[in-house]
Amino acid sequence: MAVTRWIVINVPSSLLLAGLVVVIAGGTAVAQAFVRRRVPRIKQGKQNEIAQFLFPVIAVVYGFLIGFIVLALWGQVNTADQTTRTEGAMATQLARGRDVFGKAESARIRQSLLAYGRAAAAEWPSAAAGDTTPEAENALNRLHSTYESIQPRNDTQRAFLASSLASLKDMSLARTERLLEARTNIGPPLSLWMAVLLTSGLVLGFSATFGSEQALIHYGMVAAVSVLVATNLFLVTELSYAYLGEFATSPEPLRAVVEALSPPR
Repeated sequence: MAVTRWIVINVPSSLLLAGLVVVIAGGTAVAQAFVRRRVPRIKQGKQNEIAQFLFPVIAVVYGFLIGFIVLALWGQVNTADQTTRTEGAMATQLARGRDVFGKAESARIRQSLLAYGRAAAAEWPSAAAGDTTPEAENALNRLHSTYESIQPRNDTQRAFLASSLASLKDMSLARTERLLEARTNIGPPLSLWMAVLLTSGLVLGFSATFGSEQALIHYGMVAAVSVLVATNLFLVTELSYAYLGEFATSPEPLRAVVEALSPPR
């Protein structure tokens, strides 16, 4: 959904969580006060027997649904993180094997790897949406050309060249997977959001129907349920996009390559 995507990009996670807690807990408290005033019988608790039967069923379904969604989204973030780490690890492997070749080839490899690492890290904000930049694409092409131009002079160099070409292939594949994952990751569909909001509303509604003569205890119970629902909605929102937001994977593996190849300060 475009709305949740905008929220994840532009709203800090701490502010989002606080806002959800305030809005949901405040709105539920207002609705609860209205119901207690308009329907005095609720305070007598005559409906508690029915509510005690239905509420556990709704709570179990709600917990299963939210748990399944959060687990699936967290797995999505872990997959994206692993893809980025693979890309960075292959680049680091290339950097470590460059000294086997002559000084001229090693210098060219270092320059090409450094250019790609910098371009890929700078491209990250665009790549998070699945878009590429000409700088990163050109840097990757130059890196391929650098390895293709190497003429090994002994068996050791031939073995390392074959290994480096395999690592370069894996790095390029990881980059392609990362871009495709970011491009196709549009978050949970509208139908799933409707299911989450519907079950969240049912949980809040049934928690408010429990009757109690002691208003403070009743308000405290509903407030606790409201905070739980707000936290669950926060998790689903923040984990919806594997490459966006504060919970998303980061370009640190690519930056690590740049740091490893950069001259000491």
